[in-house]
Amino acid sequence: CLDVSGSMEQQDFLIDGKPYDRLHVAREAARRFINNRRESQDTRFGLDRIGLVVFSGLAWTQCPLTLDYEILERELDNTKIAAERKQGTAIGSALGLAVRRLSKSEAKSKVVVLLSDGVNNRGELDPLTAARLAKEYGIRVYTIGAGSTEEVMVRRGLFPVRTEAIDEKLLTEVAQTTGGRFYLATDTESLMRAYDEIGALETTEIDVGDYYEAKEEFMTYMVAGML
Repeated sequence: CLDVSGSMEQQDFLIDGKPYDRLHVAREAARRFINNRRESQDTRFGLDRIGLVVFSGLAWTQCPLTLDYEILERELDNTKIAAERKQGTAIGSALGLAVRRLSKSEAKSKVVVLLSDGVNNRGELDPLTAARLAKEYGIRVYTIGAGSTEEVMVRRGLFPVRTEAIDEKLLTEVAQTTGGRFYLATDTESLMRAYDEIGALETTEIDVGDYYEAKEEFMTYMVAGML
């Protein structure tokens, strides 16, 4: 779940000394997370299904759960700041939509990674209610607060608008309710580290029994038999 509200335009993250907006860095961190999941798994026994929910004043599915990571990364690249009419931060709606998607999955491990830089101020579903629903379905939620812990000014059109700081208390409660964890990421390094740590925590051990790799040697004998 990725926040695409207007405050994610704030350029307070650095990559190689150059400032980038929060959404750009969050996309790069999510991409690294996806690639790490792909590289850490043995394709003979299956990959994680990963989807993407984005949210501002409302939430929508950018990419449903899929094994096609190329499509997933393409949709991640297409993620942009929401239009003015959709502004706001509906954390509860985003989590509720993710839970609805995962509730139909038969996977043993179900996880939501939710990143936001603000407070819940839109949507009809309370984030803690959504967290309790996640717990009922056995879904763990990891939350990441990205950006400043203080209010900042963001330009919208001709005038600057004051945006609210990260609601650390709410994001912590949401994560703890489901057995997950909250991460505060105020710079690029801590944001990347948060995704890396979540990826390391959510490894799944698979009991595959014995595995035999066969090497075919029949061709020589078949040719000799034909002759």
